[in-house]
Amino acid sequence: MQSNELIRFDYAMKKLLRNKNNFAVLEGFIEVILEKKCKIQAILESEGNKDSEDDKFNRVDIKAQDENGEIFVVEVQTSRYTYYLERILFGVSKAVVEQASEGDDYGKIKKVYSVSIVYYDFGDGEDYIYRGTTEFRGVRKGDILKVSRKEELTEEELAVELGKDESKRRAYKLKKQTIGDIFPEYCLIRINAFRPTVANALEEWMTFLKDNSIKDDTTVPGLVEAKELLKRSNMSLVERNTYLRHLEAMQNEKSATQYSYASGKVDGRLEGIEEGRAEGRADAMREMAKKMLSDGMTLELAAKYSGLTLDEIEKI
Repeated sequence: MQSNELIRFDYAMKKLLRNKNNFAVLEGFIEVILEKKCKIQAILESEGNKDSEDDKFNRVDIKAQDENGEIFVVEVQTSRYTYYLERILFGVSKAVVEQASEGDDYGKIKKVYSVSIVYYDFGDGEDYIYRGTTEFRGVRKGDILKVSRKEELTEEELAVELGKDESKRRAYKLKKQTIGDIFPEYCLIRINAFRPTVANALEEWMTFLKDNSIKDDTTVPGLVEAKELLKRSNMSLVERNTYLRHLEAMQNEKSATQYSYASGKVDGRLEGIEEGRAEGRADAMREMAKKMLSDGMTLELAAKYSGLTLDEIEKI
């Protein structure tokens, strides 16, 4: 399938995948990336609800339930940031704090999984996906500290102590639990480090995230639904123009960064960034016009919405 036929995943998360009828795409993504089958219960309020065209971040908080009935919160963000790791930490901390009000039982707080899709060169490493958890390891003996739980109670004792709160009943039945089962878990996906081979479900998802393409005969969870749901041809003219402006903003950011490095102006000086942005805008406007023309838009309309002159459009 051609890449320009599908809507980018980061944009789809912000505009389309919040609808419960479209949860299958996100459920498939979570299943493949975290190796955890789930059903999404709700999309929580988060920064991803912002509609600004200049909004560079895109964070979606998902409340889901796994096969064992456990509730967990998944935070997916596709940001570009200075201090990116600090931004991830802030987002996870916010997702944890928002689960309970002051004075609430801390047992209400559910495990948070943070999945970050990084669309720029980030970190040094040979892999394209990294996962990390928190653990407390003994300084002298090297053992991993576990959390002690009450011995298993009878159903009668559970009923008296915990009532009908099923989540607490399950928690008390656990005799031991590692700290990593409670503290947040992080997953970093480095798009630029991935080299497409399409050998398994994970790599099919990575290919979609990197190249915006899906195999016609895919059977991978989430991609089957995305192949139809995220077709650009399903967009109205207004939706398509909004999407193209999103692509333009991303191209501006990418071109500005590339220009800054190429000019040796990596010290963040204003003139380098501004020149890079100007060059990026020109490239993005031409790319935007090409997409409009490929979608069957007239030369006049392509000129109107891209900001190029008719003469410039005719030269594309």
